Amino acid sequence: MNGCELPHKHVTIFIIDDDDVDVIGIERALKKLKIANPTIRARDGIEALDLLHKKAIPKPFIILLDINMPRMGGIEFLKTIRADEALSDSVVFMLTTSSDDQDKILAYKKNVAGYMVKKQVGESFLNIVDMLGHYWRVVELPVYE
Repeated sequence: MNGCELPHKHVTIFIIDDDDVDVIGIERALKKLKIANPTIRARDGIEALDLLHKKAIPKPFIILLDINMPRMGGIEFLKTIRADEALSDSVVFMLTTSSDDQDKILAYKKNVAGYMVKKQVGESFLNIVDMLGHYWRVVELPVYE
């Protein structure tokens, strides 16, 4: 292990995003940064809730959530999981193209861990994924049995 590599923690990255190009960008950034955590994707909030209720997302997990999606968007998804006893403690990062202050306010009122704007595929994804990689290596998440 070289000086900049951190030990791998088994944290599942649950990407909830309908944009294929953005998801590919996230996955490429993970690979480029040698982050081997498993990823699971849902295309909207309804699909995500279904996977969570079926316990198809191994714990611990971190959610990367887009705001603008069909059927159920990010803010509505956040409201739903925060009202659900079994999901209310989920760690959620908004990863969206929306830089609207109202969206940021709504997201932070629902206890997101961070709000990041996707400016473009490439370097911005690398920076975001690098920060997230450091986050789950440093922060202690509960171990679920």
